[in-house]
Amino acid sequence: MNTVTLPAGTTRAGLSSDPDEIIAFLREKATHIRRSALSMVFEAQIGHPGGDMSVTDILATLFFGVLRYDPAEPNAPERDRFVMSKGHCTGAFYATLAEAGYFPHSELSTYMGPLSRLNGHPNRNYLPGVETNTGPLGHGMPVAAGMAIAAKLDGSDRRVFVVTGDGEQQEGSNWEAGMLAGHRKLDNLTLIIDRNRLQQGARVEDTNTLEPLGDKWRAFGWDVRECDGHDHGALFGHLTAASEGKPRCIIAHTIKGKGVSFMENEVHWHHGVLNRTQYDQAIGELSDERAG
Repeated sequence: MNTVTLPAGTTRAGLSSDPDEIIAFLREKATHIRRSALSMVFEAQIGHPGGDMSVTDILATLFFGVLRYDPAEPNAPERDRFVMSKGHCTGAFYATLAEAGYFPHSELSTYMGPLSRLNGHPNRNYLPGVETNTGPLGHGMPVAAGMAIAAKLDGSDRRVFVVTGDGEQQEGSNWEAGMLAGHRKLDNLTLIIDRNRLQQGARVEDTNTLEPLGDKWRAFGWDVRECDGHDHGALFGHLTAASEGKPRCIIAHTIKGKGVSFMENEVHWHHGVLNRTQYDQAIGELSDERAG
């Protein structure tokens, strides 16, 4: 199995054609990312571990099964673009970039430290693999739509993928960008919504209800699909399916804190930090998951 990324503009031809091997490979990557992200948050004593855990399977599937890029040439013109709009979940994002080869794993230990490139929110001026600065929620979708339009104008087959949180869907800028993308039939644009149903301090539906979320995106002219956001096979299938002449929205139903029993579906882990006992338990549970 090919465990390295491929040059921009190529397909992932080196990835095993056996579905079971692909899923096992993506699951292993996701476990590595979860463990790294938890270690970063624990050592820094700051971060957003709940969202890191919910988005990890999405990131692993994108970076190790779908995206075309070359970490040795992070600015290659024909690379696919990825926008991490839920920019507070940098633990998972930075761990993914390190796993993909953009910078050494050893740098993860500097997370949130003085003069570190690994800020609390991603900064494209510091790190390769970061396409745009994010943090204020709702900014990623407009940028991604612009990137998709630029690719169309260039006559390029490069694709654009953007991940948002579900609480982030309460920002109106997402819907302005969505209306534009639907109007322009940007079939090179894919939105993945990390639908973990929790945001800072409360449940999403208690703050500002989103449902019927899928119907809203369909009304804007999008091809909408829903799946278990921890099912690598389902994610891989939806992310690689042929275009239907529309931008695609994947509503990935996830669990905040996925993989750590005491974090799952607990709103206070949106930005909680682990003590030593909790950290040891969490790493142990993730080790058991990997072994299984």
